[in-house]
Amino acid sequence: MSSVEEFRGFALALPEAEERETWGRATFRVRDKIFAMLSDDGASASVKATKDEQTALLAEDPEIFSFPAYVGRHGWIGVDVARIDGDHLRELLTDAWRLTAPKRLVKTHETGR
Repeated sequence: MSSVEEFRGFALALPEAEERETWGRATFRVRDKIFAMLSDDGASASVKATKDEQTALLAEDPEIFSFPAYVGRHGWIGVDVARIDGDHLRELLTDAWRLTAPKRLVKTHETGR
């Protein structure tokens, strides 16, 4: 199970990731583009995903994953931060970062592993 601190740590560990408050919420960005957002209370988050991944996650575990307002129609996935396993959360955030970051930055990050 995860916490807001873990969420922040995973998101900010990604190359060039930064946290910025927008709409009264913590948003996580790479080169000014949002890849994840925390709710006001930190209990849930919205994470960028593909529509296929969103569909699979919603079917996989509706207790953890949900269709977020506003951004759900673009493929984003809602996440219950307290219920998701830390490894799965890290994977979701890394995938969201990959979808958002410039291709060169992603390639540099992947070859540097």
